[in-house]
This record gives sequence, structure tokens and C-alpha cells, in this order.
Amino acid sequence: MTIAPEDRQLGLPRLRKEDARLITGQTNWTDNIQQVGTLHVAFLRSPVAHARISGLDVSAAQEQPGVISVLTGADFGEEQGSLPCAWPVTEDMVLPEHPPMAVEEVRFVGEAVACVVARDPYTAVDALEMIDVDFEPLPAVLDMEAALTEDADLVHTAAGTNKAFVWPMSNGDVDAAFDGAEVVVTRRYRQQRLIPAAMEPRSVVCSPDGDTFTLWSATQIPHILRVMLAMTTGIPEQKIRVVAPDVGGGFGSKLQVTAEEVLTLLLAKRLNKPVKWTETRSEGFQTTHHGRDQIQDVSIAADADGRVRGLKVDLMADMGAYMMLVTPGVPLLGAFMYPGIYKMDAYAFSCTGVFTTKTPTDAYRGAGRPEATYAIERIMSELAHELGMDPMELRRRNWINHDEFPYTSIGGLTYDSGNYEAATARAMELFGYDALRAEQRARRERGDTVQLGLGISTYTEMCGLAPSRMLGGLSYGAGGWEHASVRMLPTGGVEVVTGTTPHGQGHVTAWSQIAADYLGVPFDDVQVLHGDTQVSPQGMDTYGSRSLVVGGTAVVEACGRVVEKARKLAAHMLEAAEGDVEFSNGRFRVRGTQEPSAGIQELALAAFTAHDLPEEMEASLNAEATFDPENFSYPHGTHLCAVEVDTATGRASIRSYVAVDDVGTAVNPLLVEGQVHGGLAQGIAQAMFEEAVHDAEGNLVTSTMADYLVPSAVDLPEFTTDRTETPAVTNPMGAKGVGEAGTIASTPAVVNAVVDALRPFGVDDVRMPCTPERIWRAMAQAGAGGDTAPGTPTSLAASSEESTAAGTTQTGETGGEGATQ
Repeated sequence: MTIAPEDRQLGLPRLRKEDARLITGQTNWTDNIQQVGTLHVAFLRSPVAHARISGLDVSAAQEQPGVISVLTGADFGEEQGSLPCAWPVTEDMVLPEHPPMAVEEVRFVGEAVACVVARDPYTAVDALEMIDVDFEPLPAVLDMEAALTEDADLVHTAAGTNKAFVWPMSNGDVDAAFDGAEVVVTRRYRQQRLIPAAMEPRSVVCSPDGDTFTLWSATQIPHILRVMLAMTTGIPEQKIRVVAPDVGGGFGSKLQVTAEEVLTLLLAKRLNKPVKWTETRSEGFQTTHHGRDQIQDVSIAADADGRVRGLKVDLMADMGAYMMLVTPGVPLLGAFMYPGIYKMDAYAFSCTGVFTTKTPTDAYRGAGRPEATYAIERIMSELAHELGMDPMELRRRNWINHDEFPYTSIGGLTYDSGNYEAATARAMELFGYDALRAEQRARRERGDTVQLGLGISTYTEMCGLAPSRMLGGLSYGAGGWEHASVRMLPTGGVEVVTGTTPHGQGHVTAWSQIAADYLGVPFDDVQVLHGDTQVSPQGMDTYGSRSLVVGGTAVVEACGRVVEKARKLAAHMLEAAEGDVEFSNGRFRVRGTQEPSAGIQELALAAFTAHDLPEEMEASLNAEATFDPENFSYPHGTHLCAVEVDTATGRASIRSYVAVDDVGTAVNPLLVEGQVHGGLAQGIAQAMFEEAVHDAEGNLVTSTMADYLVPSAVDLPEFTTDRTETPAVTNPMGAKGVGEAGTIASTPAVVNAVVDALRPFGVDDVRMPCTPERIWRAMAQAGAGGDTAPGTPTSLAASSEESTAAGTTQTGETGGEGATQ
């Protein structure tokens, strides 16, 4: 098939088809759905982190006018099952029962203990106050290290331990790499706990129809949710229809099978009425799964000339109180990415999962890879400082060169393509790296109060969660394939049915561009259908930057099968052999001729009428495809950040930010730009603004948007973005994925810049988020080792490339675990 350049849709920065409807209020959010006779549910949630339920009286609530039913966990009994975990990462992993509604014991603030079903949501909420619960307090388990000691209080007494699993991997002779190294740098990094804050809160509506149920949910995973609801409740899968209508953002938080989805389904079944629940923001902050929350002990070994010899990572990951859908697997996704883009002789990784009495953690934009990238990019900059070397030069000496691809990393993954040199050269040009270094030196020599720091992140990531056999080897409970159908309508229109489920990414526009190119039909003639298991019965949904590279490729393959079916019909109509018929820009012609020809849209009508079909051809051009990729995809890039730090107050502000990403072939550059901007905002937010904080009793202190700082546009800088293009070789479009790249790359770039500004003060780490207080305290703590105080650098004349001491440094605790919340 050939496409004339002037007719090509792939690569055009088209405005999103979806937006005209979305921005004019013609949307169908779950909370908008109104079924006749809908009842409303509200959940009573635990106000304590850990306690036994010693008494529960719902009688007063049941008597309130407008209340239909009040139910407890005991009322649901075994019917509610246990919320699923689809990723048992080791054979001996501790997997406690997780009832959607607590029965005997609560293990985090916000866990549901009872529910009220009423005729309106206000009555339901008011009636919650009439429920009398007696809690017998148990010790809160909050600190991961303390939770692993012999005398620690237990989250799950029956388990006998707070250690959920230990998962190791290694490659090469790590001991030899470190024993023979001239320089070893060791640091501890803290990935703070984060709270997803999607534009649309979670919401569920379930409507019964006899013994079948339609469940609308603000979910990223309607297909997976349907399977898991059937497994959890025992309702046959064919009796459940799941619909994800317009979904306002997810970031991983809606990649979940939630207690509220299960309970809403069970309530609709029990009451034989439509039932609806929409969370409040405070409910969401407490009960939507959280992200990150890891302690990373990282060591890197190198020769004096900067060649990296080995890397060791010991990780502690907070699971929270329970294992959710992919909770234990999230930190292990990063296990393969800690070596990043660098060549080395040996690598060892170990992850210990730990139970605490906090909201469970699970996937959050990037899911394990941002944490890995942060660790390697931070410690590479620390190694450069120890060696007295420019941090970019150290990276150049160790990264995989463009002529070495495909390259199997020490982490065991085969990177198919890349060009780190090109992305870095373009980023440095746009950033003005050398001029900024000169300005930095001048400021230090003058003793400016406001110091300048430059941060680097040269990253790669694995996305396009796949292939199925590899996921099976990791004990993941599903595959990495994706499904698509393409339907040629008799009037010439095209329906693309995709198993991916958008929640803001622009799938309708991108998939229309793909189908328009591969079928040779007008862009506006394509309709994309998604998010309804009755319309799209097969799919693995949207997460892990997999939609385009896996779901989009399924569309390409389905289009190819449509073309081949149409070719057979065209050859019949043109009285030619199939092998002599060519397809270009939507028309079939006999090779070497222009006329007669047959358009694919015309052939759709001919197939529909079926008056003159070739022997054994069905009366349809429709086709479907399931694509299971052979490898992950590996976008990469270079992000550079300049930060100004007021050393008197600790305030840091981003002066400039440059991101040059290589996401392979871009189907729609405008969509790529939007994904990069959103990712940068989320990664910078972790570096500078966001953190979930608990008090000593396990209460979530940052339980509202007044306490949890989600940055707005005015808190962020203008971004300078550009792309280089190294096509992937594992899919026909050459695409690599972009949904998480900005988040993965930006956090270490920002923190590296903050630390770089504070080098003269003896600071080698600031615990995230880098708030003014934490920066000020980091300077104070570093100065406590000598005669300096905040605002007084130890060596104003020292450049960022100069090391105060080459050799081995054993820890990086400045601003670390002991920092004030």
C-alpha cells in the first residue's frame, strides 16, 4: 500500500475530534448518568488507621426517612468476596483477604465499614451520622523500616509478618564490580507518597435488568473490570456489561477494581434498583490508591575515569494495608530500568514489599519507572560530583551509542532503537548549557544570594506493556495484547472498534488518522468506538503508554486485513489476478494502469449487496486483529532544567526547562505535545509540590486540596519542547509511546538542578518535595557539619563540576528520612 504525501494523515497535528463535544458540555460523565428510580449510596469510613470493630449499630440510620437500606460488611458476608490482586510476584507472597467492606478490622483511614442506600445522596450522607461504631484501637504501622523489625506491630496478625515479599534479580558479578571499583557512591533516596488528583472524581452507576447488570464507571479498564467483577462476585461475566463513558483523567488511579465498584454492583443486585455513588474529593484522597512511597538505597561503582562498573539497588516499597490490582508489581516494573541508558558490567536489585496501615499503593503515572529513573539520574550526578566531572560528560562516557542498537541492557531488556546523542545535542542547544554554566560560576564568585543550578535527566523507559509471554514469566495475571475491529459500512463510512479506553489522550483523533491512512478514506469518515464491553467485547484497556504502540498497531493490522479482503473483490471486479492489483490512496488498480479502478468505499457497498462476489468470499469487508507485541517500546530523551534558589529563604523556582524527547514516529505531534506538557507538570509536581503526609496515628493530614498542593499553571514554567525521531522497529508505525515520558524524566532533572545550586553549601540531597523549608533545612544541616549557616556557601568559587572530595561517600542523608514533613 502507498499513500501520497499530500494525502497522509499520520504526522499531521490535527485538532482533537473529541474536543468540540468535551469542551461544550455535551459529555457523558458517569455522574451525569440518570436512571429512573436511581438510589444513592454513601459509605461510612473508618476515622482510625487500625482498629477492631467491636460494635456496629445501624438501627437509627435505618429508621431515617428516605433511607432504603443500611448494610455492613457482615451483611454482605462472603458475597462480597475479596478484591483482586492480579500480580502475585513471588510464590510465597503474603496476600491477605481484602473484603470491599471491612468486617472485623479496619486497616487504614477511609476503609468502608457500612453503607447507606437512600432516595437521594443528601439523605444517604446525613444518615451516616446515625450509625454507631465502636472501634477498639490497634497500633498504627506507618514506618516501613520499623514494620520489618522482630517486635513490630502487625497489620495482618494472621500473616505473622509485615513483609509481603522479597523479589531479587541480578546480572553479572556485582561483588567483583564493586571490589574492583576506584569510586563507590551510596545514597538513600525517598520517593514520597503521592495522591492521584484526576479532574473527574471516581463515580459508579449500576443498573439491573433481570439477571444482567450494566455498570458505568469512571475507569481506565472496563474490560479488565468486567472480568474481575465476575471473578469477585460470582456473577457470570456474560451477565455484566461495563461502560467507561467520558472519563476525565486517570493517571493510574482508575486502573483499579475498587471496593465501591464491587459494592455498587452487589447493591443493585440485592435491591433490584439502579444504584449510584460518586466520591467527594476527601473520600478520593483517602481511598483512591496512592502512588510511589519507596525507600531507595542505591550504590554505584566506577573507575576514576568515570566508567560505570556496577549498580546495586535495595528497595523498600510500601504496599499500604492491602494488595490491590497490581500493587506488588509496580515497583518491579522499575527493576529493569534502574540501569537506564548506561552500560555497566553488573547489576543487582532487590525489592521488599511492606504492609503498613495506610491507603494501598498501586499504579501512578509511570508506575515504577519514574522511581527507577530518579535513582539512576540522581546518583549519576552524584558520581560526577565525586569525580570532579561535568555531569553531562559522565553520561556521555557511559551511555549506549546510537550505532550499538539493538542493545541488551544489564537489566535484561533489549532496547530496539535510539539516539541519545542527537536528543542531547538538541536539548543542550535549546537550553544554552555552556552559557548557563558560565553564569552559574559568576554567581558563585560574586556570592549571590540567589544561586543557579542546572539539572540533567537523560532517560529511557519501557512502555507498551507487553509481550504476553514475558508478562506471564513475571506472574502477571493478564496478557499484553490488544484487539481492534474495522467495519466498512455500505455507505462508505468506517467504524473502528478499539479495546483501548481513552481518558484524555485523544484516541479518537489518532485512531481516525491511522484508519484514514491505511484505508485511504477521508479522516472525517472514520468513527471510533470504545469503552463499552458490549460494543468492544475484547480489549486490555489503557495504561503504561500502551494504547498507540499496542492498540494502534491492532488497528493497523485490522485495516490491513480489510484491504486484503477488498483486494480480492477488486480483482474480481477488475477482472485481474489478485497479485496484479495494487492499492494506493483508497483505490485499487491493475499494476501499470490508472483506470479502471475501484475505491475501497465503493467496494464496501458491493460487498454489502453481494450481487457479484468471488467464490467463497463472505459478504463483508470487516476484519479484526489481535496484536501481541514482541517487545516493549523504549522512548528516550534529554531533559534539562535551570533552577534559581534563594539561599536566604530556600525558595526554588524553575527558570527554564527544555525537554527533547524521542517517541519514535509521531502519529499526531499536537497530541504528543499535550502528553509531554501534562507529564512534565506531574513530574515537576513530585519534585517540588506534592506529598501525602500522615500523622503519628496514621491520619492523612493532606486530605483535601487545601492541604495537598497540586500545582496550577501559574506554578509551572514555560516549557521548551522538541523531538528527535528514531522509529521503533517492533511495530509498523515506528511509534514508541509518550504518555508517561514527561513524568519519568522531569523529576530527577528538577531535583538535580536544586542540588546543583546548593553544592557550595555541602548539600548532596534534598528530600522531595523540594519545598522552601526543606531546602533551608538541608542547608542548615549541611552547615552544621562545619561553620556555615544557611545563606553562607562553603565555597562560592567552586563550580558544579569540582568535587570537594573524590573517592567513596557512604550516605546521602541531607534532607533525607529525618526531614520535617
